[in-house]
Amino acid sequence: MATFLYRLGRFAFRRRRYVALVWVALLALAGFGAASAATATSSSFSIPGTEAQRAFDLLKERNPNASADGATARIVFKAPEGQKMADQANKAAVEKTIAGLKAGSDQVAAVTDPFKANAVSKNGQGPIAYVQVSYKANAMQLTDDTRDALKKSGDEAKKAGLTVEIGGDALQAMPEQGAGEIIGVIIAGVVLVITFGSLVAAGLPLLTALIGVGIGISTITALANVLDLGTTTGTLAMMIGLAVGIDYALFIVSRYRAELAEGREREEAAGRAVGTAGSAVVFAGLTVVIALVGLAVVNIPMLTKMGAAAAGTVVIAVLIALTLIPALLGFAGKRVLGRKARKAHEQGEKTASGKPNMGTRWASFVLRKPVWVLLVGVLGLGAIALPASSLQMGLPDDGSQPTSTTQRRAYDTLSEGFGPGFNGPLMVVVDGKDSTNPQAAANKTVDAIKKLPDAGPVLPPLFNKDHGNNTATITVIPKSKPSSTQTEDLVHSIRDTNESIKAETGAKLLVTGSTAMNIDFSQKMNDALLPYLALVVGLAFLLLMVVFRSVLVPLKAALGFLLSVVAALGAVVAVFQWGWLGSLFGVQQTGPIMSMMPIFMVGVVFGLAMDYEVFLVTRMREAYVHGERPGQAIVTGFKHGARVVTAAAVIMIAVFSGFIGSSEQMIKMIGFGLAIAVFFDAFIVRMAIVPAVLALLGAKAWWLPRWLDRVLPNVDVEGEGLRKQEAAELDSDGDPDGRRELARV
Repeated sequence: MATFLYRLGRFAFRRRRYVALVWVALLALAGFGAASAATATSSSFSIPGTEAQRAFDLLKERNPNASADGATARIVFKAPEGQKMADQANKAAVEKTIAGLKAGSDQVAAVTDPFKANAVSKNGQGPIAYVQVSYKANAMQLTDDTRDALKKSGDEAKKAGLTVEIGGDALQAMPEQGAGEIIGVIIAGVVLVITFGSLVAAGLPLLTALIGVGIGISTITALANVLDLGTTTGTLAMMIGLAVGIDYALFIVSRYRAELAEGREREEAAGRAVGTAGSAVVFAGLTVVIALVGLAVVNIPMLTKMGAAAAGTVVIAVLIALTLIPALLGFAGKRVLGRKARKAHEQGEKTASGKPNMGTRWASFVLRKPVWVLLVGVLGLGAIALPASSLQMGLPDDGSQPTSTTQRRAYDTLSEGFGPGFNGPLMVVVDGKDSTNPQAAANKTVDAIKKLPDAGPVLPPLFNKDHGNNTATITVIPKSKPSSTQTEDLVHSIRDTNESIKAETGAKLLVTGSTAMNIDFSQKMNDALLPYLALVVGLAFLLLMVVFRSVLVPLKAALGFLLSVVAALGAVVAVFQWGWLGSLFGVQQTGPIMSMMPIFMVGVVFGLAMDYEVFLVTRMREAYVHGERPGQAIVTGFKHGARVVTAAAVIMIAVFSGFIGSSEQMIKMIGFGLAIAVFFDAFIVRMAIVPAVLALLGAKAWWLPRWLDRVLPNVDVEGEGLRKQEAAELDSDGDPDGRRELARV
């Protein structure tokens, strides 16, 4: 592989104009496709194989009119202290609002009158009421005029003295991209300038990362409607694409500068940089792709599409690092070096300094105290991981919004007026197709549910009169809030009554609704975590075994990853569930951790963590293969790789941290979780635990059974083929013993 990539790097360097033109053309083509595509809609959410999904599909089949995908809104009114909503003035203000909603947009399908629909608290005598608005289009298809009309609908009621808040998904829009992401990129630029000491060298990774993300995001936008990718897919691809795009380019540019420092010509240096560091980039990228594509094992279409789209952006980042970076290095000339290094290169001097750098000094310290470093690292991460034992999972709703939003205030007002469970009603579907008396079966179900603990009001069954009159829906209002364990127990209790109802009446009972969907989703995430972990870690273990030609090094890499990801989950629980330092990260409402967070973190962080493992340890492997002692190989690996890996980690942390400023709780949590996981993995696991373990193992770290050595393909990540090639060239030039090559090694 190293030889092939070496030739590819030299070709891209020589034909830089054509290579750059191809990538610019791809960016323009993707941009044109994105501009021509229809506006993306919210992705359809389904959870195959769950009872909630079966019930939803049954309703769609038996009563299509009742399962429309249109957006909804709830306009919540609260009368002044001491007044009732039924008072004449307050009632008139609500009726004006209803009239304005009906006339305000042609996308409105229906508006309920709270005084006719029993939507006033305390049986019509309370101070709180709500108007339910249904739309013909989903939330992402609503026009700005429709949203504006909804936001202004309560203005007259407010003037009359009523408190008006609006909830529901009709106000949902594309996640806000604040200044946080831009700040992350700026920090990345500063780190690159400090690392390279050259504005040109610092600009190359940023430029190529932005080109790669631009192509990836534009392609996702162009295909969003065709593939039902949804609105959050692009955010994930941007997050991952920026991070790996900068890192991979950083690895190549850093190795190029090192080759120049050894006195090589620019084209040769570009070829060797791609042949060596490029090999590490390929395998690091493969681990990320495996982790992201592996999300398909969860069997949730939304996650599968998000993972595949992000993996496509990673592939683009790898291709750009291997082709566009050497092309741009050709344009940059010697300006890729700092002034001092450039002057030395012009004079034909090698700039490699004999003075130990920080990486060398740190590796030497770890070699002296490997046991202490290992204990401190493992025990420290273990302590941070402890909160993960109390992990509670769920999906965010309006109750997790900041208290400054109207959605959250509407949620709280409805809880005050109708009980905490009102925001998460359960929908019980009674399939009476095989029953002799569906009406009796539905009534018996209502009676059974009323006897269950934590079951609040149970509304009369509604049948699909125009579509067979054989399926009923029963709305159940829990006594507890949607995310509580009591509500989860209620869902399981209702489902447990299915056997008795079926035995007595022949009807089948299913529970669905947003709350039941969330419960089933969380359970599916739990069930899929171990198989997914086994698949991803297993495949990556085999891949790393090929790269390092060792059994213990990949095993150590996998165990270190597990330690860092559990510690990161512990930090997420402490901040977002317990509220520790919550105000520092803008967490205004604590609650359950997003259900997909653990499995998502496992997938993404594993791939990203292997970037550092591959780049850092391949340098050690390269030194060991070329004759250095195990301990000295560790020092050499840190001498050449620690600075680059540190810069890459800081950049990735900065990029992920930029998403903590998002108003979306899900994106905020993902940004924090990935940033803290990269911090733990890069600076504690890879920089401390890994060299400590390798120091303790010595030469045994690179042990590989002979039979396995014969079976595994030799991909030559260390560039041994390049050295043999150079030695052969030197021999043909009159250096029969290859002394110049040995001196260089």
